[in-house]
Amino acid sequence: MEGAWRKAKKALGAGLCVHLPAVAGDREDVASERRASDAALSMDSSAAALVSAPNTTPTALTAAAESGALRRSKSGGKSSKKMCAICFDSMKPGHGQALFTAECSHMFHFHCISSSVKHGNHVCPVCRAKWKEIPFNRSLSSIVPRGRGGLHANQARLPQQDTYMALLRQVPNRQREAPAMHTSEPVDFNDDEPLQKMEASDNCGIGSSRTVEIKTFPELSAIPQSSSQDDFSILVHLKAPYANPEQITGRPVNATSTGYSTTRAPVDLVTVLDVSGSMAGTKLALLKRAMGFVIQHLGPSDRLSVIAFSSTARRLFHLRRMSHSGRQQALQAVNSLGASGGTNIADALKKAAKVIEDRSYHNPVCSIILLSDGQDTYNIPSNVRGARPDYRSLVPSSILNHTSRLVPVHGFGFGVDHDSDALHSISEASGGTFSFIEDEGVIQDAFAQCIGGLLSVVVQDMKLNVECVHPGVKLRSIKSGSYLSKVYGNGRNGSIDVGHLYADEERDFLLSVSLPHCHDQTTLLKVASAYRDPLTNEGITIQGDEVKILRPKSPTSEPVCMEVDRERNRVRAADAIETARAAAERGALSDAVAVLEDCRRILSESFSSQNGDRLCAALDAELREMQERMANRQRYEASGRAYLLSGLSSHSWQRATARGDSTDSATLVYSYQTPSMVQMLQRSQNQHPSPQGPSQAPQPRFFLAKPQPR
Repeated sequence: MEGAWRKAKKALGAGLCVHLPAVAGDREDVASERRASDAALSMDSSAAALVSAPNTTPTALTAAAESGALRRSKSGGKSSKKMCAICFDSMKPGHGQALFTAECSHMFHFHCISSSVKHGNHVCPVCRAKWKEIPFNRSLSSIVPRGRGGLHANQARLPQQDTYMALLRQVPNRQREAPAMHTSEPVDFNDDEPLQKMEASDNCGIGSSRTVEIKTFPELSAIPQSSSQDDFSILVHLKAPYANPEQITGRPVNATSTGYSTTRAPVDLVTVLDVSGSMAGTKLALLKRAMGFVIQHLGPSDRLSVIAFSSTARRLFHLRRMSHSGRQQALQAVNSLGASGGTNIADALKKAAKVIEDRSYHNPVCSIILLSDGQDTYNIPSNVRGARPDYRSLVPSSILNHTSRLVPVHGFGFGVDHDSDALHSISEASGGTFSFIEDEGVIQDAFAQCIGGLLSVVVQDMKLNVECVHPGVKLRSIKSGSYLSKVYGNGRNGSIDVGHLYADEERDFLLSVSLPHCHDQTTLLKVASAYRDPLTNEGITIQGDEVKILRPKSPTSEPVCMEVDRERNRVRAADAIETARAAAERGALSDAVAVLEDCRRILSESFSSQNGDRLCAALDAELREMQERMANRQRYEASGRAYLLSGLSSHSWQRATARGDSTDSATLVYSYQTPSMVQMLQRSQNQHPSPQGPSQAPQPRFFLAKPQPR
């Protein structure tokens, strides 16, 4: 029975990547695209029962297909016999297309199935039957063998007869066991496709209004003349430029055949995908669907390369532009993936880093997406008592040593068996985020949220500088989470390496300064930032207002600044999560729960909470959820650890991550989602509604109200 269910799951997952519509600027003919649906393949109950039956024969499957048991959703009932199950285009002999009929009687375009076989897939994409003979390419001058039995190649006569012939060969038994993970690769990965030409006039005027906002908020607006303080708080608030409507779409606009005009920075993206044996069945099908969504929303100026890994890693295709043909070939490569073997994360990241290091051309934005559902079984010892594994050894030195962190690795833990410690450490070391995909069905939403940010980068190489003005004021500390900060110049100066920002993202940094006695208005410090616009490559410097406080003779009754109190609560919650995690890792779950309970009490007594602040309510809901996931060791191991680490990643970088129901619009958990992320999430959820039914479109959740100058 188990084998039958596995067959059914595989059949249900077949072909979940879709044939995608072209965008303006694609130079290839896109007429056939209009016939393709963006929905996944589906099966009705009769087809599912047929596929799951252990004694189902190829003949029976063919009969089911012809009778309509297997058909595309929203296809109007068209027979799958007339449509290639890989690219979804029609198959008409005599129309300039080479067709191939497999031994299981399913028919495909020859170029589609040969590409699938080239990537190591030796099973039928429709019925998952293992083939004893497979097609391979030769020129017309080669000898054409005669058909044997029910296995034959249908070839249409092409212009000038310059197409490939369908030739057959026996597949060795060892190759039929599992998809091969090794294909010939060049020594150097400098074969990346050249960038799309940008017209010189495209960026004229762009950038002049794209500036970061800087606001500062002292804890109190007035301190008595006779008072001095050693821990006076000042909040520095940053907000990135807004996203244009065209930018949120994730596609360049006004593209032409000779160049393109865009309002966003193009991306070089490398996705590193786990295809080990544990990914077989539904997981792999959902991954293919999610990758189809990513490919669909990359524009012709963006470039993509895919690394698939199990026991070893291989590059599916070079870094290439997602033009019409690029997207189609990317889809075919992803659809050809099969699951087998172990998990070698280090080898996969090494190959991904090589793709980035060796490229001959560079788009302004570059990132790596890493997804895994298991633990690295080749590089991390599993039974070392008293020693924490060195997860940083999984990260290539070229990424670790990149001081500006221009190549973040965004890690995604898939299911409950992944190594959250490893993925979190990899992401943290590279400047990326870690997301926990607890419900396998939301993998596409998690990817959508991530690329919604990557396709909206508006700030790079940002550095924030702080300088004390009054000679008696000294900078004591900077609360900056995972952002590198330092205090120097005997406490007179400080800096924060902010790096890159997505459109509309906000950052808050809490400074602590010492104040002397003073009889006059005191100018505490001034803040400035310098960064680069990734679209224009223009260097921009922004000078913030000086921070001043009044010095009255007598004490005044004044509440603490709401913005400062909010940030204190957020930092306090993040510190409590880190402390609770440390307690849980040493086996003291009761201590961990107590730490979080104490933090919740302090938050509830804060000034902002007493005034109905939504951020406090969100933080309380998050801490309560973590307490529940620490109820016992089993639950902590299954989901608690990953949930805590994803929360830490989100708070330390002040960036949205997927965890629990964080992509659900009804969640109370704190989120750093931007409008670009929200719109991409909405597209994902509209395309594939959750099994519970359609939900309300997600809304951006900015619990920190926009600060107003004091």
